[in-house]
Amino acid sequence: MERVLLILAEGFEELEAVAIVDVLRRAEIEIVTAGLGDGVMTSARRIKIVPDMQLKDVDIGQFDMVVLPGGQPGTDNLARDERVIRIVREMNERGKYTAAICAAPYVLSEAGVLTGKRATSYPTFQERLKAATVVKDQKVVRDGTVITSQGPGTAIEFALELVEIFRGGQKAQTIRQAMLCG
Repeated sequence: MERVLLILAEGFEELEAVAIVDVLRRAEIEIVTAGLGDGVMTSARRIKIVPDMQLKDVDIGQFDMVVLPGGQPGTDNLARDERVIRIVREMNERGKYTAAICAAPYVLSEAGVLTGKRATSYPTFQERLKAATVVKDQKVVRDGTVITSQGPGTAIEFALELVEIFRGGQKAQTIRQAMLCG
């Protein structure tokens, strides 16, 4: 079974984090949340989430994908954490999937993962991306093993793209219909 790691930092975008976890679990994809620190992580709007584990206890070799939700100051906290940068680089070097939404594609950029890739992000972060092509008119962009998306309003589409990677288009469509996503 595929395993996905979603990393939470203080100030994460709650809609993105929860939507991704929800949709992937509907698809029966194992998704594990890991917090940068001990205990409860508090979102940008002060919603408290208890991660499944702490990042310091993660064995990245056990995962097929790492996902970074955006939000502020969550993205800045992710970008400043050397463990996160190391994990993103290692996943990329192993040919595993790296995915980020909202402002978090900036973290992929800082890790060097967007070099030569097409990517998108929250509009105010697009100028900060070191990508071959910044795509401004697509909600979700997949370029090889790198998947990026624009923000809270695109979180379900982003998560469905992740489902498609592991379970195929039919499963993603089944979930889309069950969730009344069009």
